[in-house]
Amino acid sequence: MKVGVFDSGLGGLTVLKSILKVIKNAEIFYIADTAYAPYGEKDSALILKRCEEITNYLLKEYKIDALIVACNTATSAAIKHLRDNFSSLIVIGTEPGVKPAILNTKSSNIGILATPSTLKSDKYQLLVNELSSIKKVNLFEQACPGLAMQIEKGEINTLNTYKMLEEWLIPMKKANVDTIVLGCTHYPLISQTIKKIMGEDITLIETGDAIANRLLTLSKEKNHINQGDLKILILHTGNININMVETILENDNIEIRKCEI
Repeated sequence: MKVGVFDSGLGGLTVLKSILKVIKNAEIFYIADTAYAPYGEKDSALILKRCEEITNYLLKEYKIDALIVACNTATSAAIKHLRDNFSSLIVIGTEPGVKPAILNTKSSNIGILATPSTLKSDKYQLLVNELSSIKKVNLFEQACPGLAMQIEKGEINTLNTYKMLEEWLIPMKKANVDTIVLGCTHYPLISQTIKKIMGEDITLIETGDAIANRLLTLSKEKNHINQGDLKILILHTGNININMVETILENDNIEIRKCEI
């Protein structure tokens, strides 16, 4: 099986890491579209155009069987278009884990950290409206402009990143938020910093494992034999922090190559 995975940068590697835990036989081609990062602060028409261009590239160059849109913002902007126009592919998107947060919370106070584009999207609003009948909860939505770029630069534990998060999280802490949805695939990389501010008891909801299990299920339906070896190629359109790639995937023996899309 050949799997394409993409994000505007390094965040989608958290999804790739989850995929590597369950998929044992595949060629995986990851594209970090760093020339256009971050998607979360871009116009939705531009994001959709990039999603289509990347999908066409992965099909032409690598003949992929499955596509993982490892970005909440890109999913909101383009997932329906991709499914409608690339019907031969398994297409899996990423959306904020609002449902597991609702089921998990004890205080009924839930924080949502996401990019400005994700929170403004129709897809996010429909998701929240659809799930509101499960249980009455209070949602503390917080757009986090600039946070994805901090992570792209490798500023995981810096004072600047801590101060950004502190400004957004202290009101949630005062409001007795006990569960936070990490609504961007970059944000799991700063989980420890979030816990320093909110306390170790905070529950953080991310979606990488759910996406990986969904890929496993759909690939079995296509009669994929999940035994053998993995091949991983990391591609990037602009500059990339190679040390961060190696740190996230915990592997310094992965091929990394620049590409033109």
